[in-house]
Amino acid sequence: MPLNIPGRDVYDALPDEMCVPGIDDSDADEIVRPSTTYWHDVWQRFRREPLAMGGAIVIIIMAIACIFVPMFSQYSYDGMDLAHMNNGPSWQHLCGTDQMGRDQFIRIMYGARISLTIGIVAAAINFLIGVVYGGLSGYIGGSLDMVLMRIVDILTSLPSLLYVLLVMLIFGSNVFSVILALCFTSWIGTARVVRSEVMHLKHSDYVMAARLSGASTGHLLWSHLVPNAMGPIIVSTAFLIPNAIFSEAFLSFLGIGIRAPMASWGTLANDAIPIMAQYPHQMLFPVAAICLTMFSFNFIGDGLRDALDPRMKK
Repeated sequence: MPLNIPGRDVYDALPDEMCVPGIDDSDADEIVRPSTTYWHDVWQRFRREPLAMGGAIVIIIMAIACIFVPMFSQYSYDGMDLAHMNNGPSWQHLCGTDQMGRDQFIRIMYGARISLTIGIVAAAINFLIGVVYGGLSGYIGGSLDMVLMRIVDILTSLPSLLYVLLVMLIFGSNVFSVILALCFTSWIGTARVVRSEVMHLKHSDYVMAARLSGASTGHLLWSHLVPNAMGPIIVSTAFLIPNAIFSEAFLSFLGIGIRAPMASWGTLANDAIPIMAQYPHQMLFPVAAICLTMFSFNFIGDGLRDALDPRMKK
């Protein structure tokens, strides 16, 4: 028996008191909520996180300052002035001077160049290695997945300091060797995240449809699987940057990373150890720069995690 569904003429015949006030029935079929893209929605949620936005602003200001401040300053990171050794903070030297009369503020700015460069470059390289390695392992699976994951287990079982010492012994203590040492095992976490996401997504309907249409393995990975798993990958990469910065500072503090006369936050803290009791500001400022950068990147990572997680959407 056919159903009798009231048409529009029935709705128009209703008395005015039965209609919803303030709504024009001519616009009843229009979408009320404006359409938005996925990344625009992510940005809207990210900007509502005050700590994440504050961390992003701090990193942007620090990046701009470390690029342009040394260019217009009258001091250099290795310029010595023996007449002004161990001076405290002043308008002439904002962070004081060290035991050789070098301006601490400019040295901290040069240290920011090295630390941010190492952190961003190492994170980018680990991102590429982790995406390729984890993507192939998760999509192809089988014996290839078993072999690749056993290699990961072997690399994880060995102490990372062993790789660092081996790289420093071969290539010396410089920026290149530090980045190379940080890229030996730091990509493993990203590879595992990518592998897990790809294994979960490769059985989706849109992937099966693309496979039946004749799409190649590379096209499926880079056009369908990896873009849809980009949320957890970005969060994992965001946390790689502060880890790389702290690792570089720690290695330089131990004397096996960046060495003098190059200025690094770790070397500045190491130089301040013998005179820390008499001149604590020489230890305070580089340590404060490390802590501020670490907190900022961690806040950004937390904000990205909440913004990219669909379960956090309100």
